[in-house]
Order: sequence, then structure tokens, then C-alpha cells
Amino acid sequence: MLRVNRTAVLALLIVSSSVFLLFQLHYYRKYVSKQPGSHILRPAGHLTPGHLTASQVQWQVVKKFLALVQHFKLPLFLTDTAVLALLSQDALRQRDRLVREPHCSFLCTGRAVTSFALLANQWKYDPGFPLAAEQKGFEVMELRGVDPRLASLDTLSGEDIPLHFLFRLHSHVIQVVFLYERSGNYLWHGALRLKGDADRSFAAFKVLDYGRYAGAYDRPQLILTVLDGLDVRVPRNISHFLAQQKHARFLECRYRDARNFLQLYPDDSSAAAVDFRRKAKALLHLTARTLTRLDVPFWLSSGTCLGWFRQCSIISYSRDVDIGIFIADYRPDIIAAFTDAGLTLKHKFGKVEDSLELSFLIEDVKLDIFFFYNNGDIMWNGGTQAKSGRKFKYIFPRFSLCWAELLELKVRVPCETLDYVTANYGASWNIPLRIWDWKSSPSNVQANGVWPVAEWAELIQVY
Repeated sequence: MLRVNRTAVLALLIVSSSVFLLFQLHYYRKYVSKQPGSHILRPAGHLTPGHLTASQVQWQVVKKFLALVQHFKLPLFLTDTAVLALLSQDALRQRDRLVREPHCSFLCTGRAVTSFALLANQWKYDPGFPLAAEQKGFEVMELRGVDPRLASLDTLSGEDIPLHFLFRLHSHVIQVVFLYERSGNYLWHGALRLKGDADRSFAAFKVLDYGRYAGAYDRPQLILTVLDGLDVRVPRNISHFLAQQKHARFLECRYRDARNFLQLYPDDSSAAAVDFRRKAKALLHLTARTLTRLDVPFWLSSGTCLGWFRQCSIISYSRDVDIGIFIADYRPDIIAAFTDAGLTLKHKFGKVEDSLELSFLIEDVKLDIFFFYNNGDIMWNGGTQAKSGRKFKYIFPRFSLCWAELLELKVRVPCETLDYVTANYGASWNIPLRIWDWKSSPSNVQANGVWPVAEWAELIQVY
């Protein structure tokens, strides 16, 4: 009986295994490696990016990014509009029947970008953070701009500060927008502007939630929650934050033009002018608090808007504060709210349906509230001469509202400020006029009839 040579059998097995392995390697190099997509060895059961869905890629990229955030203890919170919209109460109630990927119910929106915000005043810039991101496989783009908080009428230069981070991995982009505290007790982010040599294919810039314009926000209260197994901070009042995001555009004061104007027409530094500016600032802050409690939006109008646009301040010889309110936002308790705040009603002209106007007085400074009416391609507010009952109409091109800062207060102004000011004051708006007749001086004033004498008692009330 033949004896089996164990050494020979072992050698035969080794040779056979080697041949089989060489055949597998040849097959992989000749056929598999030519197929499109990434081919990276992974543990069993782990899909490669080439075989992941867009949602799965998004979750993995966000997970890796949040691990870096946690390691560097960044004061970050979720601001992605698509994800936050899914966090509404209605979405939560319908989640179980709507979501087809239960492992990623919220973060996997299928979009090419996920957005976060960083509270810049709570983080000292650490260059190790973007470096660590690169070491983890992210491509990083840092966008900087001039710090507007250092700009003033005295100095126009400011140092560069980081405004946006973009992190790209497997074609998914994480946007981090820096939110800075401003003197008006609000948060601000800068516009995203690419330099000449920037890679314009780095991200789908047109679909980014943040950066088309500078933006301003109230400081949100944040809560820590778990989304799809990941710890992340979100605004406590999500609906309020999303509503702000839609109307967050911010216009910076034109300091360079203002300084040029004040070199030609120096501001009044008399004690009376200084006292008026102090009182006007206090009145504007009081007005903002009062109307915010009523949830009534307003904007700087007439001379107050001109002062912000032309000289970044109040016009000292105007002797009043002017604001605009859309008639759709009128509330019957506005008068009571202002009187409760310490103002005295000086006059009430018109009615809600036509040419409503209110005027209050406090510390010899007048607050004029003009209500604006929408009429197709134009908007207008009315005026009334008390002694004659004559009506006037002031015509403006349609406008939208933006945020701005005046006297350390976040306030709204017409986004199309130049058109607004030009309509009211003409092409020579940048030349001061101390003599002003509200019935004839404005470029946009039109006669609008006369109130019926029988209605004067109701429509022309002077106190």
C-alpha cells in the first residue's frame, strides 16, 4: 500500500492555492478594475462610495464631519433648511409612514450640501480643524472677508475674518457659515464671494442655503438632540429660525460714501443736535421693542431712511423719527401699545382702508408712522392736511425689506434703498435740504382729493 508523502501534498496545495490567487488577481486587473466607480477594500458588509446612494453618502459624510466637530468642540448647530423643515411637528408625526430609509430619516435629504452655522464669538480660530479635516479625506475651501464690525466713519479698513468653510468628501459638501455678534445684539454672517482664482466647481454655489447675501438673525436658543444616531444641536424654535432665514438679507451701511458726504457737509456737533440724536436713538429702540412685542414688522422710512443711507446716522435737523408699516400688518392695539410705552398720541389721520397715519410724541421728538398700501406695481402711503382736509399720496416703486443696523439697532430698510430714497427725494437726495414742505417738496407726492367734511371728526384727529 502506497504511503502518502505529507510534504509533497502540502507543497501541491500551496502551489494550487498560489495559482488560484494569481488567477483571481489577473481577473480583477483585467476586468473588474476597468469598471467605473471607486474600488476600495472595505470590511465585509461595508458598501463603497461607488455603490452607496446619495443619501447614504450624505449620512457618512455628515457623521465623519460631526466627529471632527465633537473632537474640536466647535460651537456648531444645524441650519440646513431641508433638514430643519423635516423636523416640523407634522413631519415627525408622519415620519414612520413616509421614510423609506429608517436608518436616516432626517439628515439624508438627497441634496448635494448640508449646512451648519458656527457661533464665531465662542470659538477661537484653530487652524488645526481644517487641517484635521483634510487628513480625514475632506477637501477644504475657506472663504474670508473684511470684518464690518471694525468699519466706521473714522476707519474704513478692517482685518479679514473667516466667513465660510466648505468641506467636500465623495462629492457631498458641508457648508459652515460663521455667525458673528454685532453691536445691535444680533448675529451676522457675511456674503460668500469667490476670489478670482477660486475653484468654482468646488460646490453647487447657487444652491447653498447661505452666502448669496449677508444675513442677520436673532440669537437662537439651541437644544442638543439626536438625529439619525448623531448628536447635533438645532434651534429650539425651528419654525421661527426658518422664517428668519427666508428674510435674512442684510445691507451694510455705506461708510465710504457717508464719510465723503460728511466731508462736504459736516454733521452738526452742537449740544442741541447731540441731544436730539440721543433722544432719537432711545425712541427708535423703544419703537422696535414695542412693535416686536406686537409682532408688527416695520422699516426706516422718509428722512430716517435717508439718514441711514446717506450718512449712516440720524439727520440731526429732521427733529423726528419716521417708520413705515404695511397696512396688512396693522393692529388695532398699536396706539394703546405706544401710549403704554410712554408716548403721547399727537394725531391720527385717515383710516385703515385709506391713508392711515399715526404720530406720537415723547421728549419733544416725534414718531411718524406711515402705513403703506400695495397697488400692483407701486406702493404708496398717504398724508393729510388737518386744516383743509386735503389728501396726498406718496408713490414708491415696489420694494422688499432687508435688515440693516442704525444706532446699534437691527432694523429693516427697503432692499432697493436707492430707488426708495430717489423716489422720495429726487436725484439730488445727497444734497441736504433744511427747508422741507411735506406737501410739495417730495418728488413722489400727488394730490389725492379731499376728505368729506362730514367725516373729519373721525378721520382727522389732532391731540
